[in-house]
Amino acid sequence: MEKDAQPVGLVEDTHIVQAELLHSIRGVAAMEVAQRLEPVNTRSKRMLQLYGICGVMFLAASMLGYDASLMGAMLDFPAFQSQFDASILGAKAGLLTTMFSIGSVCALPFVGPLGDTWGRRVGIMIACVVVIVGTVIQATSKSLPQYLAGRFFLGFGSGVASIAPAYIVEIAHPTLRGVLGGLFNCFYYVGYFLAAVVLRGCVDYSSSTSWLVPTCLQAALPVILLASCPFFPESPRWLFTHGHAQRCREVITKYHGDDNPDSIYVRLQMREFEEELNLDGADKRWWDYSALFKSRAALYRVLLCATAIPMFAQWSGQASVSYFLPAVLTTSGIRTVNDVLDINIGIAVASGVAAITGGSLMDRFGRRKLLIGCCASLTLAWVGMLVCTQQYDASGENDVASAHASVFFIFLVAVVFSFAYTPLQQLYAVECLDYEQRGKGIAFVTMAVSAVSLVNLFATPIALEQIGWRTYGIWIATCSLQAVFYYFFMVETRGRTLEEMNFIFQQKNPRAASLVRKESVDEAVNMTKEVLQKETA
Repeated sequence: MEKDAQPVGLVEDTHIVQAELLHSIRGVAAMEVAQRLEPVNTRSKRMLQLYGICGVMFLAASMLGYDASLMGAMLDFPAFQSQFDASILGAKAGLLTTMFSIGSVCALPFVGPLGDTWGRRVGIMIACVVVIVGTVIQATSKSLPQYLAGRFFLGFGSGVASIAPAYIVEIAHPTLRGVLGGLFNCFYYVGYFLAAVVLRGCVDYSSSTSWLVPTCLQAALPVILLASCPFFPESPRWLFTHGHAQRCREVITKYHGDDNPDSIYVRLQMREFEEELNLDGADKRWWDYSALFKSRAALYRVLLCATAIPMFAQWSGQASVSYFLPAVLTTSGIRTVNDVLDINIGIAVASGVAAITGGSLMDRFGRRKLLIGCCASLTLAWVGMLVCTQQYDASGENDVASAHASVFFIFLVAVVFSFAYTPLQQLYAVECLDYEQRGKGIAFVTMAVSAVSLVNLFATPIALEQIGWRTYGIWIATCSLQAVFYYFFMVETRGRTLEEMNFIFQQKNPRAASLVRKESVDEAVNMTKEVLQKETA
């Protein structure tokens, strides 16, 4: 017998000990014990494959970023303005941007049923097809009504594509859920940057080519995603709840257990699926939305957590920087197209770096600390923006120093927002909703966000036209109020398994319950180590 080899009986006993211990330990404790007993090889073949799957799924977020950057700068193109009689300010600019949100709202009845009935992948594929159709309609537009129709289909498809973060969180390894889920929305800036670069390259064209080329390239991202989806595994939770328990086990064995059927992560997740997932829940009935509102816990999940963060993100003022950058920059005296496009590229790069950094640190700092600090910082940044633009306006547009300082605060707003809000908008909603709620819950969240965006995107260009720099005072108020809300109501999800959140939300005060780190966690880890040391001695 080799020196380090263990008798077969002892290995089997050790597996039994592990199984019994994990069966008696729940949530954070079970996950910490699992990580101590079976450290994850983050560079294994299967993990690299999983990164690739999630990376392609991230393109669903890139589609949104591309559109925001496209519309944010293309409104300033002379050829586009001439073609559709548009400008960077006023009601028509608001209509061009809000039609996207109108399409997203109309997608509400389809998001849940598509993802719950036919699977996450099929829903995402249908979304890609609709976005491609919308792009074709836009690119062939000869009139404003046709272009608006294309904007509607783009919004509709993007609304259905909101299934993607649910897929990523459900397919991700449980120890990397926070990072992979947080990075999803960070890829918004990949699309944002691509559009900014394409727009910068087309700005010198005087014909319709200046806006047609970036519009046509909008189809590239959904085409890649559509072609890739058939080769990806289905969500293991979807498989389990639709009677495919064996296929579910095969998926998590392959990608979470590194092909080891006896992996602790496989046993832990299968146990939680059996205990927590409802095989005959409302997700099986396309018309049944009762899971969203059937109890106090459900309402807390949906209204105070899942919906609040992405909805409040729209009221942080960052949407104005994305969609109405030329109009915002006019309050700082910057009006030339080339300067606007250069700043647009700079914001895309800075925001993308900030978003990826924030997403990578999500599990280190936790969700609450990041968002509360983000809102407090945004409040200060908008105060600086308001003061600088007010000084510039009061000087008769002669105070160059104030104008330059205001550009710094525009960057600061984008970076601070991207560090916390960008990774959390999609991740947090999915983490807070249980499986039965998740498909339709995401649809409800998308509807709420789109409804808020309708007001935000339509009113912002009008406000900038009518009251100018005073608009920033609105965002000072909203950002400060958001920080207070998060302090009192936001539930911390860091380190919790998706199924464990069921217990947290059933408590009288979910926020307080989520912040409690029970001593039994460390005790369980220490107990497990002691038992295993004795068994292997």
